[in-house]
Amino acid sequence: MKRTRQILVRAICHCLYTKLWHLRRPATTETLAETPKQMHWLWFLFLSAVGAAATAVTFDELLDAEWQHFKALHAKKYDDAVMDTFRKKIFMQNSHMIIKHNIRHAKGEVSYRLRMNQFGDMLHHEFTSKMNGLLRINRTRTGSAWIEPESITLPRSIDWRKKGAVTPVKNQGHCGSCWAFSTTGALEGQIFRKTRKLVSLSEQNLIDCSSKYGNHGCNGGLIDFAFEYIKRNKGIDTEKAYPYEGKDGLPCRYTVESRGGEDTGFVDIPSGSEAALTKALATVGPISVAIDASHESFQFYHNGIYNPPDCDNEKLDHGVLAVGYGTTDDGDDYYIIKNSWGTTWGQDGYIFMARNSENECGIATQASYPLV
Repeated sequence: MKRTRQILVRAICHCLYTKLWHLRRPATTETLAETPKQMHWLWFLFLSAVGAAATAVTFDELLDAEWQHFKALHAKKYDDAVMDTFRKKIFMQNSHMIIKHNIRHAKGEVSYRLRMNQFGDMLHHEFTSKMNGLLRINRTRTGSAWIEPESITLPRSIDWRKKGAVTPVKNQGHCGSCWAFSTTGALEGQIFRKTRKLVSLSEQNLIDCSSKYGNHGCNGGLIDFAFEYIKRNKGIDTEKAYPYEGKDGLPCRYTVESRGGEDTGFVDIPSGSEAALTKALATVGPISVAIDASHESFQFYHNGIYNPPDCDNEKLDHGVLAVGYGTTDDGDDYYIIKNSWGTTWGQDGYIFMARNSENECGIATQASYPLV
């Protein structure tokens, strides 16, 4: 009987929790601007259900049910009971942080929501060390100069996904290879614009073969270093021929017969200029960008326009791909950013980041794209 009540209460709470935070509708201005009034109503229902649950199961039992659900959903297994307990405590702490943040969102205090995801059992420093792989080094930018297009009227919005220039969201796994995914994404877009064919390119090729240009595989790299490798190598293989393995230390297996594309160099967009970045997105295609993704809020981002107050525009640690921009019905500008953490993170693998907001999170600090 107790087990039956527990399952029933958990189902009620989970349905409401899903309605609150697990909304997986297509990303539109409507989903970015859902009203706080709606959220207050859902919170009332959620808290009412929790109150009713108090007579059916204990709080600890409810938490344990959530933990078991998380492990089953994300296929989590641990070596022993000690590690299971340790990861459970982290999961509970992260859940508490997410709920507190989303209460603030319901009150209209923040513009984006968080959601539990596959990273819920990781300490934040573990997460950033494994997932954020952009090298932090001072270097002179060596790309070609950006030539600003003249006499053009920029569209109010653009989304290169709708034009067929963006491959499906990929997953870097527990390998700091974000730089490689940003590189391939930009080159895939440029090749599509030139040939009208969308070809998925090999990140593993870059991990295995570009070390002499300054990259360090799963321990980090720079997008421009990868563009330089592709230029000097006169090509990069397709994903199909050279599939992703998510680890380094493997021999370089590039073959010219499997080449999926090449670049002749790259262009560095003026550092810090959002105007130039927006023009490049409108006229060139998807753009490689680097950002500060060092915050817990980024780890658990779900939807809305991301603009944390403490985001740095110089301390960049993550490479991603800008694939468009737009403005909500409320007048809030945003960039559409493709990440490489799979589709269960964010808005089906994407994040909407604040635009025209003083270079929020360094979005325009290291923007570049390849020449083909």
